[in-house]
Amino acid sequence: MYKRGILLLTLALPILAAPGITDKIRQQNLQVVQKAAEGLNETLPQQIDRYTRLIRLEPKGEKLIYVYELNVTGKSDAEVATEGRKRMRKPVTEGICTSSKRFLQSGIDIVYRYESAKSHKPLFAFDVTKKDCHYRGE
Repeated sequence: MYKRGILLLTLALPILAAPGITDKIRQQNLQVVQKAAEGLNETLPQQIDRYTRLIRLEPKGEKLIYVYELNVTGKSDAEVATEGRKRMRKPVTEGICTSSKRFLQSGIDIVYRYESAKSHKPLFAFDVTKKDCHYRGE
């Protein structure tokens, strides 16, 4: 009976300790997100390509939100939103999985949000978490 009690306690310790560890990790993630946004915002805005400009980063809990402006002439916001979401989802997600691997593996989610440069209205967004990426051997 004594051995069974020790075994159960040994198995339960990681579960009992998890809330404290989880709290520490969460606090660390909140600080990392805040500092990353502050540091990167100092270098913005930044033109990414002919149509895309990174205008700011927003910390939101354990999410780091990259806000981009899309400037596509000759198309309505609705057309840009529909076409962009379809065309960009896979390459953007793959890019985030590669470039933000350390954030994602630490439990920090990445959001790429796109707004119209003309109307400043939201067009579409991609939320990427660790589960969206297929890391080998992990």
